[in-house]
Amino acid sequence: MSDHGQEQPAKDAMRGAAPRRRTMGFAAQELRLISALVLLLALGLFLALPFVLSIGAVVFLPLVTALILTIILSPLADRLSILGLPNVLASLVALLVLIGVLVGALLAVARPAVVLFERVPAMVERIAEQFSHLRGNFVWINRLNEQLAQIAGRREQEVVLAGPSILEQLAFATPSVLLEVLLTFLMAFFMIEARIRMRRRLLLDRASFGASVKAARVLRDVQDRVAAYILTVSVINFGIGVIVAIGAWALGVEAPVMWGGLAALLNFLPYIGPLAMALLLGLFGLGTAPTPLLGLMPAAAYLGLHALESNLITPAVLGSRFTINPVMILIALSYFSWIWGVTGALLSVPILLTLTALIDHLGKPNLIGFIFGEPLFPNNLLELQVDEDPST
Repeated sequence: MSDHGQEQPAKDAMRGAAPRRRTMGFAAQELRLISALVLLLALGLFLALPFVLSIGAVVFLPLVTALILTIILSPLADRLSILGLPNVLASLVALLVLIGVLVGALLAVARPAVVLFERVPAMVERIAEQFSHLRGNFVWINRLNEQLAQIAGRREQEVVLAGPSILEQLAFATPSVLLEVLLTFLMAFFMIEARIRMRRRLLLDRASFGASVKAARVLRDVQDRVAAYILTVSVINFGIGVIVAIGAWALGVEAPVMWGGLAALLNFLPYIGPLAMALLLGLFGLGTAPTPLLGLMPAAAYLGLHALESNLITPAVLGSRFTINPVMILIALSYFSWIWGVTGALLSVPILLTLTALIDHLGKPNLIGFIFGEPLFPNNLLELQVDEDPST
C-alpha cells in the first residue's frame, strides 16, 4: 500500500506536466508567429519610412530636430531651474545659449569664407596650371585618344543647359529655410518648457510601479546618453578646431580661424566630414602654394590629426558606453542623409544613440538566432515560461 501511495502522486504530477508542456509549446509557436509578423512590419516600416519622411520633411524634420534639441538642452534647463530661474526663463536661456553658439560658429566660418569665395576662380586656374605640368608627361595618352576619335569618326558636342544661378537658388530657398528654422526653435522651446509635465505624466500615468520605474530609467538613460555624447564630442571638436587654427596659422594658411571653425563643424559628421575637410584643405593648398608638395601639407597634417583623434582620443574619452558599431553609423548616416540631406546627416548619430538606448532597455532582437529557430526575444520567452509554470 505504501508503494502504491507513493506512485500515485508521481503519476498525477506527470499527467499535469504534459498539459503544461503542450501549453508552453503552443505559447512558443504563437510567440514565434507574432515575432515573424513584427519583423515583417518593421522591415516594411524601414523601407517605407524614408519616402514618408522625405515627402513630409517640412513637418517631420523640424519635429525630430526639436526632439533632439530638447534631449540635449534639458539637462542645462534643469541646472538653471535648480539655480532658481523659473522654468520658462530657464528653457529660454538654454535655447538662447545654443543659438548663440551656432551663430558665433557660423560667423567665424562664413565671413572669411565669403572673402575666399571670390578667389575661387583664380585658385582653380592655379590648380589647372600645376596639373598641366604634370599632364605634360602623359601627352601620348591625349594623342592616342585623339587618333582613336578620328578613326571612329565621332565628334564630341557639348550641350550646356541654362539654369538658375547660385544666388537665385539661395534667394528661392532662404524663406523656406528660415521658416523651418524658426519652427524648429519654437517647437524646441515649448518642448523644453513642458519637459517637467511630460516626465510627470510619463511616470505617474503608468498602471504599475514597475512600469513607472522602467519608464524613468529609459527617459534618464536616453537623455544622459545623447546629451553627454553631444557635450563630449563638442568639447573634442572644439579642441580639434583650435589645433587646426593654430596649425593653419603656423603653416601660413589664410584665415586660420575659418579653417579651425570649419574643422570643428565638419567633425560632427562621422567619416564624411573629415574627408571633406581634407579635400578642401588640399584644393586650397594646391590653389595657393607654389608647389603641389607644399600645397598638400595642410591636408596631410589634418589627416594625421584626425587619425590620432578618431583612434586614440575619442575612444579613450567616450569609453565603451558610447561605442557604436561603425557599420551602424554609416547606415544611419546614409539613411538619414538620403532623407533629409545635410541636416539628416547631423542628426543621424543622436537618433542612433536614442534608438540604441531604447533597444537596450526594451530588449535587443535576436535576428540571427530567430532565422535558425531561436526566439526573437529570449528574455520574453523566459518570462513566459516562468508565468506558465506554477511551481517556479
